[in-house]
Amino acid sequence: MPLMMEDGINVDDLFGEPASLELGLPSTTSTKGLAERLDEMRLLGCCQKIAWSKLGCIAYVAQDPSKVHVRYLQCQPTDGKWTLSDETPLLPVTEAHGGTALVHLSWNESGSELAVVDLSGRLSIYSIPIALNSVNGLRPPSFEPDDSAQIVGMLWLNTQRSVHAFYQAAKVQGRWAYSPYRRRPIGPFHPANKAALVYITRSGLIKLLYQNPDGKWAEISAELKNTSYSDRMLTHAALVATQTGILVATYSACQKICVYRVQINWNPPQYDPAQQPKQTPPQFPVPSFRFAHCKVETSCNVPGPARNNGDPSDNIHQPLPNSLYCLTRLDVILPTSDNAAGSSATPWIVATFSILPQIAPDHPHQQGPSSIIVRWQLESAPITLHPKFDEVTTKRNSMQMKAKAVLNRLDDIFCDRYVVSIDHIEYANVLAVTYDDSSISFYDPKTMAAFNGVDDANTVTSLAQAGFHYSPDTPGLHLSFSPSACAAVMLDSSGHVQLRVMEHSYGADNGLYDENKFSAAIASLTLAFCRGCGSEVNTDDILLILIRQLSSDAQTSFINEVYRALPINCNFTVEQDKLMNHPYIPRCLSIQAALGNKGKNHQRGFASSVSWFILQLRHASILYPFFFQYNKGIQAEPHDPDVLRMVLGNTKWALDFSLYILHELFNLADEFEDVSSDQEAFNQKLKTTNSLSLIILLSSMSRAFLRFICRGLRGIHAGYANAPLTGDARVYYAEICQAVETSPAAIDVYEKFLAGVDSAVRHAYHGAGFGDAERPGPEKELLVSARIPPVLVTAVSTILRQTIPSLRSDVNRMDIYMRDYSWLGVDSDRRTELYRRTRGLDIIKKIPIRLTPATNGAAQPSPGETKSKDGNAATGVAAGQPLRRRCVRCCEVSEGSYPPRSVLAFRMIFKLGHLRACICCGMWILESGSGSSEVGKPMGA
Repeated sequence: MPLMMEDGINVDDLFGEPASLELGLPSTTSTKGLAERLDEMRLLGCCQKIAWSKLGCIAYVAQDPSKVHVRYLQCQPTDGKWTLSDETPLLPVTEAHGGTALVHLSWNESGSELAVVDLSGRLSIYSIPIALNSVNGLRPPSFEPDDSAQIVGMLWLNTQRSVHAFYQAAKVQGRWAYSPYRRRPIGPFHPANKAALVYITRSGLIKLLYQNPDGKWAEISAELKNTSYSDRMLTHAALVATQTGILVATYSACQKICVYRVQINWNPPQYDPAQQPKQTPPQFPVPSFRFAHCKVETSCNVPGPARNNGDPSDNIHQPLPNSLYCLTRLDVILPTSDNAAGSSATPWIVATFSILPQIAPDHPHQQGPSSIIVRWQLESAPITLHPKFDEVTTKRNSMQMKAKAVLNRLDDIFCDRYVVSIDHIEYANVLAVTYDDSSISFYDPKTMAAFNGVDDANTVTSLAQAGFHYSPDTPGLHLSFSPSACAAVMLDSSGHVQLRVMEHSYGADNGLYDENKFSAAIASLTLAFCRGCGSEVNTDDILLILIRQLSSDAQTSFINEVYRALPINCNFTVEQDKLMNHPYIPRCLSIQAALGNKGKNHQRGFASSVSWFILQLRHASILYPFFFQYNKGIQAEPHDPDVLRMVLGNTKWALDFSLYILHELFNLADEFEDVSSDQEAFNQKLKTTNSLSLIILLSSMSRAFLRFICRGLRGIHAGYANAPLTGDARVYYAEICQAVETSPAAIDVYEKFLAGVDSAVRHAYHGAGFGDAERPGPEKELLVSARIPPVLVTAVSTILRQTIPSLRSDVNRMDIYMRDYSWLGVDSDRRTELYRRTRGLDIIKKIPIRLTPATNGAAQPSPGETKSKDGNAATGVAAGQPLRRRCVRCCEVSEGSYPPRSVLAFRMIFKLGHLRACICCGMWILESGSGSSEVGKPMGA
């Protein structure tokens, strides 16, 4: 017999009048679902249901709690606008956990691996192998659900690599000076640099889950030492890595906070696969726990403001009954430092206590603030003995007493709103407190002083300190910040994801303009971008602000600051080899190119086009050295057809782009011939001319890339003439040779042409008295503004009047003129526009591909979506199946199989850095119908 309430009967109808029933139920709160969220935070120490990865992937638990979806920021191919993508379900997660409700998501330090925890405490791990909307199962969950195994705290171990960091920006003589330093990583680390995470269960066990070099997972566990059995039931735990080990804070059901220092020792401490003896089975490092010192206990009396007839002048505080307040969050805050040795500041234990909405109406006379943030500072104190011990005689003249750890309670912070999240953001420079009404407050983690705008216009440490803020929005109870904290995603009460973006007045307040505030805002964005570059973090969130909120002039100011802050010496007339491994140049070119991206079917802005084609020149120039390097010493497959096909596509592209430069310069020489004798007229005509080819040639950076390409073409043509090639490899190599041999401009002729440009530029600098110290200025103007600086006007004159005419007899100009350059995407003529709309080009291999509606930016379903037996969407792709990926930043596409069909092809793609990212540093996503939410090997294989 079904229950009465199952048929949707209205209770009020049973009693006649809707207002006559007084059941004593708690009054509804202003935020829907707040009571349930606070109850969840009270009972579950790990309940983060949305997490933004440092790679740019946003994972969240769907409205159906057994499912996980992912989203990401993307540039719309149709119009170039940046938006939040549609959701993609990760069906392997649901299948692995058997439909159990999922409660916690956590990304590792690099943002490439995701830990998923369900309500039973089972944990599974996934990786992002090739695209943001695809995952590969690394570790399946255990199938032994147990309430005592619920996870109350978790920490991924860091990777052992130092990064470039920036402490602050300070104004020195009217210009911003940035403070870079090399930040050492904070251990403990996995000796083999594999994935590892530490977590604590409700029963008081600390566990280390780690991956061995062979890909298999192992686990160790130990019991946290407690004084009584009742303390062993934990509700919350917080973990943070410090220079002296992992600091652990726990909260028990008996309302006690305990602090531990845990060290992980590996045997052996180092792992080098080359030095491992060939034996079966192989010996991998084995970890063990060591507790550095005893725990520190403290009681959790929650004080509150006294209610003295509403008199605000009475500052006396009295204890409130603990039964009214429940711990809803526990954190350990480690303030950042401005030195390479890491943070030397003492950590804080931060506990958030909230009075539950359903309890507050029952105690109207004892009501206090909605939430109270209680802080303790962990310090060392000497152990003091009773004076009577001084009377005890000892053989030792002096006895050294070890210092003990103590928790000193600091001033509490009272909140009239409910605290739903506390996040350490902006590379540990800001503490963000999020409330149930969607408001977010920012604090200095060293002093807990609130950031309310630009207090010091001459020093910038973060976006929050420089005046950036989040305006009130739709209330949400789950929130996660972007990698640079410029944006945030929030799950509203209906389970939908809302995107929030930081805002700033940029100096325009109440009709007045403040240059100091604008300058500080640009400096803070620059600081955030430089930190992201140094840590190899996705910066699409910063790009979102630049495009949505800054004018083109302000964007140029930002780019100028970036080149100066990193710093990048744009003059590569001498040290050209530094271009090949420069870590920041591709990132700077990428964000410049993205600022002028107007969509797949529209031509970029001129300055954006310059950066975009320099990026492509860089890709082609580094391809040849890697090809030569990875063909050495590989005897099993020395000439991989897939790799040669990629070299062929880039060779054709590089040759045609080089010929396009000659084609445009020949036309310019003809156009400027009538003003060749009038220097003033020549200068005026040059000011109104936007020539991509001139900028590319005058810039020492792009000119060096052209020279590297010529060197690579000569090497591949001469070095493999007698190579024993067979099958497709022989065909592709023959096409490479044919393309080089039949070019209207021979390689040696083109190198002679580049030498002539070098000479013209060098003489222009010398004639103007520009030495090595002055040359970076005009070189930077070429790259940032795509304008020809006055000092190089004479170089242009020499190129058009002397260098180009001397080249006419060495090239086939008719062949150059008749060539089809539409596939390069340089011009805006009808032929090029038609190619953009109907055809595409693999951005990595430079091979024409067939466009689909999804590639052109039309609405698309989830990747590889099919129907399973139960009618739900299911996904699957076999290893080696062709995939089509699209870059979220430049909207270009690439096709290929995953995994690549040969070891050499995989090593080439990996070394080039294009396994997860495009040549523009943007992340890949799988296009519709070409992939899945799980690729490669099955979980646990």
